[in-house]
Amino acid sequence: MLRWEKYLSLVEFSYNNSFQSSLRMAPYEALYGRKCRTPLYWTELKKNQIHGVDLIREAEEKVRIEFQVGDKVFLNVSPWKKVLRFGRKGKLSSRFIGPYEITERIGLVAYQLVLSSELEKIHDVFHVSMLHCYRSDPSHVITPTEVEIQPDMTYGEER
Repeated sequence: MLRWEKYLSLVEFSYNNSFQSSLRMAPYEALYGRKCRTPLYWTELKKNQIHGVDLIREAEEKVRIEFQVGDKVFLNVSPWKKVLRFGRKGKLSSRFIGPYEITERIGLVAYQLVLSSELEKIHDVFHVSMLHCYRSDPSHVITPTEVEIQPDMTYGEER
């Protein structure tokens, strides 16, 4: 004797997830706005979840930044909201200031810096995410050219 009620839930699941030409999608998609996640999808998800942990660990190892005592770094000041920096506020203000020398490593991700006198009221320990490596390169230094100004506050351009 065949017990059809035993298979009723499977038939319903199959019907709700099969393509309907009148809807141009499955009834489940029409009702919930997304495809149904079947048990087959769950096994794929579990595999991707295991693989995802490895990808995250690999990315963290690539990004690991370490500085040595005596290195020079720029300090990221862009997170400091509504602070007037160098006479400018907002987008036009500098994002990095410095360079400053590292005097001590504190813990795994914090460094103590020698700050200038105008920043003496700020705590001198910063997270590594706020520091940017300074590479000394004399070719990046632009020397300003002298402009001769006449007594009537005009100057002549060279052609």
